[in-house]
Amino acid sequence: MFMGEYNHTVDTKGRLIIPSRFREALGDVFVVTKGLDGCLFVYDPTEWNAFEERLKAMPISKKDNRMFVRHFLAGAAEVEVDKQGRVLLPVKLREFAGITKDVVLVGAAGHIEIWSQERWTVMEENEAESMEDIAERMDDLGLSF
Repeated sequence: MFMGEYNHTVDTKGRLIIPSRFREALGDVFVVTKGLDGCLFVYDPTEWNAFEERLKAMPISKKDNRMFVRHFLAGAAEVEVDKQGRVLLPVKLREFAGITKDVVLVGAAGHIEIWSQERWTVMEENEAESMEDIAERMDDLGLSF
């Protein structure tokens, strides 16, 4: 399970150091794709394969399903960790997430999220205002504190 928050920078070539705690769980090769809320999602090979299987099972006759599958698969990239613990984030993915230099890597249980520092800050500010409302709705899903 991925958890924690780490601040890093992307160098001028688009390389990002992956925190060692995350690298241990991800392995040397993993998948980065467009996520939700304007961030990138990172999956280890096992989680990615399971996610792909769920996507394949979606009926393509429904437009929302096709759009959902395209969103995650069209921009997906398999990346490899170099000897310095860095990965090269493809330009299209950096552009999608608004990543230029400062980033935040966030553990999100079965995957990791990579946020531009600016978007992360805005999201945190907006999230703080609504977290109590969301927590109340979680009771309906069987998650109580």
